[in-house]
Amino acid sequence: MPDYQIVRDDDPRCAELEAAGYRVVAESWAVRLVDPDRELLESAVRRAIAGGITVRELGPEAAPALHELEKTNEPDYPDTPATHRAVGDAADIRALWPDHRVFGAFDGHRLVGATVIRSKDGFGDTAFTSVLSTHRRRGVAQAVKAASILAFLDIGINRFSTGGAATNQASLQANQALGYQLTEHWRTYAP
Repeated sequence: MPDYQIVRDDDPRCAELEAAGYRVVAESWAVRLVDPDRELLESAVRRAIAGGITVRELGPEAAPALHELEKTNEPDYPDTPATHRAVGDAADIRALWPDHRVFGAFDGHRLVGATVIRSKDGFGDTAFTSVLSTHRRRGVAQAVKAASILAFLDIGINRFSTGGAATNQASLQANQALGYQLTEHWRTYAP
């Protein structure tokens, strides 16, 4: 297994690693949102609803549908040392509750998108957002994420964070469309 070093791009160790023969094998990012624009968020949810999508919070009874969504999308997740996502089995998905809240998007009765968020260090921290390939680029990711942010605003949390692989520009753009600001860029080095 390579000796991966995951370092912020503004860290002086980048130059040291490069001088020692390490090369960048992956990149990732982090974004933050503070005091979001409620109207912008509500608009993202309304656009999805206008497109025939239902958006709502999910309880643990939705674990089988979320597991199916995640297993379908698992091959699409960028797999880097910094952004690895293993779906696991149905029990792993059921274990998301009660520490996390899950917001889903339905096309008819089929779960086509979801986001998973929890309170961490005073932030609403998104663990992952997943949308079926048939429903990507239709605002589903923005809608479920917006719904989650609105729910957290209602309980007094107004700071949010998430991150992802640099190869997943669609995810970064969906977050930025909701007002998230790019705060960190990371490099993964290998010898």
